[in-house]
Amino acid sequence: MALFSEIIGQEQIKEQLKGAILQNKVSHAYLIHGEMRSGKEFVAKIFAQALQCEEAREGEPCQECRSCKQAISGNHPDIIAVSHDMPNTIGVDDVRDKINNTVLIKPYSSRYKIYIIENAEKMTMQAQNALLKTLEEPPAYAIFLLLTASMEAMLPTIVSRCVVLHMKPVQDEEMRRYLMRDLKVPDYRAEICVAFARGNVGRAKALASNEDFDKIRQAALSLMKNIFDMDTAEVMDAINDIKKDGLDISDYLDIMSVWYRDVLLFKATHDMNHLIFRDEIQSIKKVAQHSDYEGIEEVINALEKAKNRLASKVSLELTIELLLLTIKEN
Repeated sequence: MALFSEIIGQEQIKEQLKGAILQNKVSHAYLIHGEMRSGKEFVAKIFAQALQCEEAREGEPCQECRSCKQAISGNHPDIIAVSHDMPNTIGVDDVRDKINNTVLIKPYSSRYKIYIIENAEKMTMQAQNALLKTLEEPPAYAIFLLLTASMEAMLPTIVSRCVVLHMKPVQDEEMRRYLMRDLKVPDYRAEICVAFARGNVGRAKALASNEDFDKIRQAALSLMKNIFDMDTAEVMDAINDIKKDGLDISDYLDIMSVWYRDVLLFKATHDMNHLIFRDEIQSIKKVAQHSDYEGIEEVINALEKAKNRLASKVSLELTIELLLLTIKEN
């Protein structure tokens, strides 16, 4: 477990949560919204630890008291992670058994009883309605931390009873500094990770720590350089190969987007110094000459649509066929 001061970015959230502790104005429910791997779980756990800390200093957990040690080990009796039995679904029985039927039991050893609900968007409507009953009249000691990647999936009545905190993209320079200073990532690699992550620290760390980074980078570049001469089956084979190396398809599509952003930047400026893949300047120049501005932007939009289709469970083969068609047309 870490400190608020060690969270990368999110200054407004840190200030608000620490201020609530210092001013003794803690709400009974918080909804932390952010995309997957944006760090909302990390923020929630630090907040929970700080709330329970016996020797908090300026709103920061001391890391040394019995409560902090329990939180760090994941064995704090009054910080409850709400798990679920069914994959990809938090059902009404999960909420009733883990929350509603236990919330009236007072904290064992702390001031608060804190429930952390990760992937709150996976709650069914019945589950959310069951939780709503508790949120409407919670015990004074109960605090709920709902973490979600989708505000649209949450009932408006749930949202209205929470303090809503939105995770914001981390500035490129701040993320680059963190990767190079704290994780000791080489500068060329940090540049690619920052461009790939688009403000998401978790995604940057995942790519930076991937042992097959160079292999993945070369595979993605090879696809970009040869895609105009490949058919759908060959592209599918390349994508299936990359899946074995630890990145999901969404991440792979993001790497392709970074390539095409380089193409667009070079076409607009004819300056290679600000490119991420500047060592591939000849291939980038070739694509920039072949495509017009609208075409490059259409490909970048198509890559984003492909990610959304995959998230909506559209078949991978159909998604890649549509993407390949757009790339070859532009």
